[in-house]
Amino acid sequence: MAENIYPIFEKMLQRKDREALLKQKGIMIWFTGLSGSGKSTLAIALEGELYKQGILCRILDGDNIRSGINNNLGFSEADRTENIRRIAEVSKLFVDCGIVTIAAFISPTHAIRRMASEIIGEDDFLEVYVSTPIEECERRDVKGLYAKARRGEIKEFTGISSPFEAPEHPFISIDTSRQSLADSVKILLEAVSPKITGNEFR
Repeated sequence: MAENIYPIFEKMLQRKDREALLKQKGIMIWFTGLSGSGKSTLAIALEGELYKQGILCRILDGDNIRSGINNNLGFSEADRTENIRRIAEVSKLFVDCGIVTIAAFISPTHAIRRMASEIIGEDDFLEVYVSTPIEECERRDVKGLYAKARRGEIKEFTGISSPFEAPEHPFISIDTSRQSLADSVKILLEAVSPKITGNEFR
């Protein structure tokens, strides 16, 4: 059976073919940081600016992942790891299609982010650390999650009762308490654009 299947795979389109069609390189832009740090806001703004440049993107975040492919997972340590593993596997498929994939997840440990990077491919994985201090994240918290966590009503809440391990060597670091949204997105665009539109697409 394997002999019959192998020639079919040889005829399948390759990543380079899809990237040539889109005139862009598929990459993974992985936003990590505390709840309320500004990950999703930055992701949405970045997607908007890339769209204006004709770049096809896809955002993955808690809303579209937890309500669909990962709706059977809870928030235990094992489930959180499986959550990121599945996200990474889905992201790998998007990247292979030449799509700029933008993820916004707390992903609090070195190990869990390293797992994602290894699944997707280190050359395609751009880690963006949204380093906004916890004091500012708490101030922004309209849902009162930090307050509930400090009262013990939410267990294993990252930054309060569960640790966050800051990236040691991120591709780029953004502190949204010090930089405006416009300035932050400008910095991101200048950093990621060369990774997306290589010389072969110009």
